[in-house]
Amino acid sequence: MKSKELKELADKDLREKLEQTVEALNNMKLNHQVTPLENPMQIRATRRDIARMKTELRQRELGK
Repeated sequence: MKSKELKELADKDLREKLEQTVEALNNMKLNHQVTPLENPMQIRATRRDIARMKTELRQRELGK
């Protein structure tokens, strides 16, 4: 996700999206251990998406 898209989401929606993405990352890691993923760069992209979401949440906390 782009940071522009993240800024448009409400706090509740952003937190839900973060939880879903973390769960998806954990599943990807597990599946990659058993059977290598077709595109292992997905793991890196997902980690970066999580970091973007956490950064946006933190900026909102500090802005209040």
